[in-house]
Amino acid sequence: MTQTKWLAAAAAVALIGFSGSYAQAQTLNQVQDRDALRCGVNVGLAGFSIADDQGNWTGLDVDYCRALAAAVLGDADKVEYVPLSAQARFTALQSGEVDVLSRNTTWTTTRDAGLGIHFVGVTFYDGQGFMVPADLGVESAHDLSGAEVCVQTGTTTELNLADFFRANDMDLQPVVFEGFEESLNAFFGGRCQVYTTDMSGLAAIRSVDAENPEDYVILPETISKEPLGPSVRRGDDQWFAIAKWVNYALIETEELGITSENVDELRENSDNPGVQRVLGVTGDLADLLGLENDWAYDIVSQVGNYGEIFERNVGVDTPLGLERGVNALWTDGGLMYSMPIR
Repeated sequence: MTQTKWLAAAAAVALIGFSGSYAQAQTLNQVQDRDALRCGVNVGLAGFSIADDQGNWTGLDVDYCRALAAAVLGDADKVEYVPLSAQARFTALQSGEVDVLSRNTTWTTTRDAGLGIHFVGVTFYDGQGFMVPADLGVESAHDLSGAEVCVQTGTTTELNLADFFRANDMDLQPVVFEGFEESLNAFFGGRCQVYTTDMSGLAAIRSVDAENPEDYVILPETISKEPLGPSVRRGDDQWFAIAKWVNYALIETEELGITSENVDELRENSDNPGVQRVLGVTGDLADLLGLENDWAYDIVSQVGNYGEIFERNVGVDTPLGLERGVNALWTDGGLMYSMPIR
């Protein structure tokens, strides 16, 4: 199915959803009645969403789901993780199989306006790049003309790849796969000379999946903007607001210096009006969202603030070894900026 036909079909599914039960559904009530949040995640991407041998999920995207569960259920562990392929993720969200999609997904016009979903914010600013075997001797993406490039279908990665090669008058030889593992096996097996995905994904693949990370080089060029973030179905404004402000609360608490280690002390003793509002000591913000007063307290005490989540999953002391860069707070020269919680 072509990209245009696929989008048209997805939009039709979304429109059907609007006219049916999901247009009027109260997702918060459904989640609370079920006593579990259903979260769509990647089938396995180190640093973002990956399960260990015991089925315990970790990652930056996973921690957003845990934060949302803490806010609406008071317990960050009440999450049912639904692993989804790139092609299946939007249908799963539209159909109600999951309550939220937190799966390293790029916020684009087509997806936001054409698939019947709302992106709730950005949890990681990224960009697409290329990885090659070190012994290939390539130092720039502009030297890849004619190379075979492994790429997953149904992704912005596939579209960006074609745009980059066309814009630079280069010969593209794509090797397209539906599954993530299938594409990795092809690359490491020598089926293609180049692998392309988001820079964070390349770092994860190189550090975790490669038998010897030193055998592979991530080229310096970043060829796209990839603002990654969670999304929810359209038609439920309350759930959209909750999912959005959970994301902002993670950032705002870092701005205010509220951490999982000091949140109890600050809730008890801080005179800072911003701290008091966020932690529910003063004001009625929780009523506006339909939550308990301690919704943000539960997030930070159980999951941490955005900075803690970043460092724990993808930061410099993890196998990915990523600097904050543009994902630093706006006060530190980055792009992470919370709308005012007041």
